[in-house]
Order: sequence, then C-alpha cells, then structure tokens
Amino acid sequence: MADTYELIILGGGTGGYSCALRAAGLGLKVALVEREKVGGTCLHWGCIPTKAFLHAAEVAEYAQTASQYGIKASFDGVEIKAVLDYKNSVVNANWKGLQASLKARGVDTIAGTGYLKDARTLAVATDEGERTLTASKALVIATGSKPRDLPVDGAEVDGDLVITSDDAMGLERVPQRPIVLGASAVGVEFATVWRGYGAEQVTLIEALPSVVPREDVDTAKALAKDFKKSGMQVMTGAKVTGVEKGDGEVKVTTEDGKSFEGDLLMIAIGRGPVSDDMGFAEAGVKLDRGFVTVDEHCRTGLDWDGGVQYALGDVIPTLGLAHASFQEGFLVAEQVAGMKVTPIDYAGVPRVYYCSPEIGAVGYTEQELKEQGVSYDAKLFPFSHNARAMMLKGTGHVKVLAGKDNGRVLGVHIVGPHATDLIAEGQLIYNWEAVPTDVAQFIHPHPTLAEAVGEAHLALAGKALHG
Repeated sequence: MADTYELIILGGGTGGYSCALRAAGLGLKVALVEREKVGGTCLHWGCIPTKAFLHAAEVAEYAQTASQYGIKASFDGVEIKAVLDYKNSVVNANWKGLQASLKARGVDTIAGTGYLKDARTLAVATDEGERTLTASKALVIATGSKPRDLPVDGAEVDGDLVITSDDAMGLERVPQRPIVLGASAVGVEFATVWRGYGAEQVTLIEALPSVVPREDVDTAKALAKDFKKSGMQVMTGAKVTGVEKGDGEVKVTTEDGKSFEGDLLMIAIGRGPVSDDMGFAEAGVKLDRGFVTVDEHCRTGLDWDGGVQYALGDVIPTLGLAHASFQEGFLVAEQVAGMKVTPIDYAGVPRVYYCSPEIGAVGYTEQELKEQGVSYDAKLFPFSHNARAMMLKGTGHVKVLAGKDNGRVLGVHIVGPHATDLIAEGQLIYNWEAVPTDVAQFIHPHPTLAEAVGEAHLALAGKALHG
C-alpha cells in the first residue's frame, strides 16, 4: 500500500526542511525523506561547522595579537580534538533542535534513500524495507550538493593529502603548509581558519582573475591585499595542471609552470548537484549539467491533475546559499497551500563570506552595472575613518552603488569587520528600493561599525561627513 501525503520532500537540508516546516505550519500533511541527517550540508558539513572553526581561529588569532591591545597573553597552539568537540557540540545542539521542531510540527521524517518512480511517486529504501510514497498535491526535489572533484591526474581525493571541505570537518591535524584551491566562500574561509591556527604558510590558488570572483572588484582587491599582508600566498589566474603526492607532501603545478609544495591540498572549486541515480531523468525531470531546471516559482514543469512538482536548494542553479534555500522552501510551501507568492529576486539575497576580513554584499557589482550599460554613482567609505573599526584594527570599506543622480541603491558591498552582520541593513536598503537621500536621513549610533554604512550613503547624497 502506498503512503499518501499532500506534500513529499526528497532531501532534508535547509531548503527541504524549511519547506516541510512551513507547509506543516499551514496545515499540510508532510513527509520529509532524508538518507543521512536532517539539516543537510549547511548544518553538518558547511555553514554551521565551518563558522565554529572560524570562531576558534578568531580566538587563536586574538591570543597571538593580544599585545597590540596592551594585553599579556600567549598562544600555545591548537588542540584540534578539543576544537572538533566544540564544533560537534554546536552542530549536535542545532540538529537536536531541528529534529524536535519537525516532530512538533507533525512532519513525518523518513530515513531512507529515495528514487523517483514518476512525477508524484517516490520509492524509499529504508532499514525496514521499501516504502512507496505518493504525493496528492506536490513533490519537491531538494537533494542538495556535493564537493566538485578536480579533473587533474593526481588530484584524487584521499581524505589525507587531498581533501574536500567535507573531509575537513573531521580532520584531526592542523596543516602547517596547506594549499587551498579555489578562492570563493569555502576556500577563503578555510584559508582564514588555518592562518588563524598559526599555519606556517597558507597558499590560495584561484583559476579566475581575482579572489571571490563573484563579488565587486574593490571587494576582491581589498581581500587579496589583506590576505597577502597577513603572509598568505595568493595566486589568481592560475590554472592547476598537475598534482603529485609524496610522503606527507603534495606538490601542485600550474599552467604557467609554477609549483607549490605543502602538506595538504584542499579542493574548494565549488559544489555540484546531487541528482544521479535517483530516477530523475527517467521520470521526465529536465536536467542541465546535473541541475534540475525550474521556472521562477521553482516548478520543474512536471504537473499532474491537482498536483505540481518542484525543486529547490543546491540542486537548482541559483545562488547555492542556505538562506536562499530557506526562502525557496517558503516559496514552494506557500504555493502548495494555495497562497499567492512573489518570485525571489536573487540579486536581493545577501552574499556572505566569513573570512577575515569578512564580506557582505547585496545587489549588483560595479562590473555587472558596466556590462549592462547602467549609469551609476559610486561611493566608498573606508573603515580606516571609522572609530569603532580602529579599535578593532579593522580594514576594508563600505561601497554603495546607486542609479545616477540619486537613483535607487543598486548594490551594497562591505569588506571588513562584522560585514556579515552589517549587510542586513544593506539588504533592507536594496530590497526597499531606497535612494541615497532616504538612507542619509537615518541616524546610526556612534561609535559603531554601522556608521560606515550610513557614511557611504551620506556621501552619495552629497552630505559627506568623515569621508
């Protein structure tokens, strides 16, 4: 006998579980199928554990630089087992809380591997045997992503000399000469972690012309400058062509003939969709490079009488950010419940990087505005002019882009202390389509880092204060 639910979700990561929680809150009967642990990549292998590592690295760095603040302290190294215990305690607390929330909302969480039999039917292999689940209103594909491999001889992941970010979650040693391949979020964050732990030499290699290549040109320049100043070796426009493993050593060669030696290579060149061997193509789901193709409402195009199929999260070609997945989960759940929804403006989703210095961005970059032929004004306010940032020895800036002559704000780009928190205001400014003179009227408390956001808008409004 088939188990029938109004909504079936394949995948219990951020997109899947947010969809389940919202749908259950709207009164729908929901089944959530997950083959590993609910919470997915973000909770167990990504956002949460890496930020725990980064906080530990920040504490270590403060210990190493305490004398700059007149404090006597010593740094005696990192006890990696204790750091792993700390990380696991944070992850497990969140995991238990999530399981409790799903149970409290009445979501039927099923542990097993799902296979799509048709647009509305899922076969689930569980420890007790196979179950067949049928959706009466909607079926959602939310199977997530996995680290991409580097298609170069010698670069095969072994979990020791060549690793991915997943392997790093349980790495029981602190590499002294790590080589990080890829300078997007995962790469710059782990480079920050190992530098903070006191690594002798951190090498960061990026094939594209700049670090954090998705971000504004001035953000990339500022981050690269800070990384290099800290002693990190940063190579951009460098394509890796060879990897050689030795006894506790790894050698990386780039297309221009340069070579770099270290005691670990992390491959952080992005994540690919998990969509193989689950019957997607056979059931009629359209795939592009492994991603499930959807419209602006996350619909796959496979509908049936009274029901619709959706896909969301890392398995679709959008931003690949946990908070974007949360919003996609809500978007789908509300549609299934019959509510009117507005498609997501992905430019209005904040992008955050927890490296040091941090990065927070929303809206368009200066490069994108130039490519689109948009006339704009730009102002950059440096944290060197902000008293609170001086106390923190913070570097970087707030950069604001707006349409010519007090047009709406088109982009807010922050690189510096606590940028990942400060960008929340930038998100409101962008999404409310505010103009600089609107923001210039807001009063920011003094002395705070948030003043830098206000100062950049004051400058665009022709009312510059400290800049």
